Amino acid sequence: MFHGSMVALITPMHEDGSPDWDSLRALVDFHVEQGSNAIIAVGTTGEASTLDEKAHCQVIQRIVEFTAGRLPVIAGTGANSTTEAIALTRCAKEVGADAALLVTPYYNKPTQEGLYLHHKAVAEAVDIPQLLYNVPGRTACDMLPETIARLSEIDNIIGVKEATGELDRVTKIRQLCGEDFLLISGDDSTTRQFLLMGGNGTISVTANVAPKQMHAMCAAALAGDAAEAERLDAPLAGLHDKLFVEANPIPVKWAVHRMGLAPTGIRLPLTWLSQELQAPVQAAMEQAGIL
Repeated sequence: MFHGSMVALITPMHEDGSPDWDSLRALVDFHVEQGSNAIIAVGTTGEASTLDEKAHCQVIQRIVEFTAGRLPVIAGTGANSTTEAIALTRCAKEVGADAALLVTPYYNKPTQEGLYLHHKAVAEAVDIPQLLYNVPGRTACDMLPETIARLSEIDNIIGVKEATGELDRVTKIRQLCGEDFLLISGDDSTTRQFLLMGGNGTISVTANVAPKQMHAMCAAALAGDAAEAERLDAPLAGLHDKLFVEANPIPVKWAVHRMGLAPTGIRLPLTWLSQELQAPVQAAMEQAGIL
């Protein structure tokens, strides 16, 4: 169910920071039409860290409703508090999400044992398929392959989103966890190589802007066609880079707005993309054939 190009969807917002449901519905339809293989609701790109629990659950519920079974929905439900992660994951299950994505607890700097016990507690509390999410550049903690292997033995922990960009981890995690454990890239710039090395898919920021192109590139890589995947990935290289000129999701929200698909709302402490960085993002969109 979870493979290929899966979009880490932005949460479109009005100027006051409230979710724009009409734009959200249109974005879901856009990704169905453009070939995205799944939608990630309220992950990092969806501003999970700026939404309170009520709004977080509400956005997941609306995405499930708007998707109407046309694509799988993976709900971002991670938190740096285990009890909060359990509550958000329960909400995701109750509103009909197909799986949950749980980032490692940020700021706390837990030990490997703490990471294991945290994810074990969430998995045992909520019977829904769960993906681990390792992004030490944002969380200040790194879930090591050996800890991922321990967690892979829990039935409803089905895979990991590995966002370190360290490709040698693909082989190591695969060896430790077996062929049935899902390996999902969380780094657009290395996704092509990640898939060619045996990964199953990507949770992509670039797919917000170029969903059709990301779908085609991932399909080629999953088919083992390295040359075609490289050809399709080349025009996307600028997006993989420039969508991170400021903290995600600042650049990608600007890009989706530039495409006419979302208003300019973003929640503090995130801010609108700096004026001097808008031209490089636009140039990357032009290189990819978006504008």
